[in-house]
Amino acid sequence: QVQLVESGGGLVQAGGSLRLSCAASGSIFSIIVMGWYRQAPGKQRELVARISTGGDTNYADSVKGRFTISRDNAKNTVNLQMNILKPEDTAVYFCYLGSLGGNYWGQGTQVTVSS
Repeated sequence: QVQLVESGGGLVQAGGSLRLSCAASGSIFSIIVMGWYRQAPGKQRELVARISTGGDTNYADSVKGRFTISRDNAKNTVNLQMNILKPEDTAVYFCYLGSLGGNYWGQGTQVTVSS
């Protein structure tokens, strides 16, 4: 069993910053990728950013230049630094882990950006 525990969500004004963190624990077998997805009310879950074990990153076009994903392979953690936040970034953010042993999701953390 793999557990993903997220932290760092909250309420922030537009233009502000937040940092999300996710720690993975349990029976983890050969992690391939870790990342963050988000889901706003009435919308589908979408990729925000992901990072491979080798350090390759992918970002949604809407967050490029504002968000930075980082990862500590030794600690099985992934972080998302979010700067210049916009009201349209408001969503529940989910941590994701893809591995040879399976794919896992965190419970989600709410990010609310007020205008």
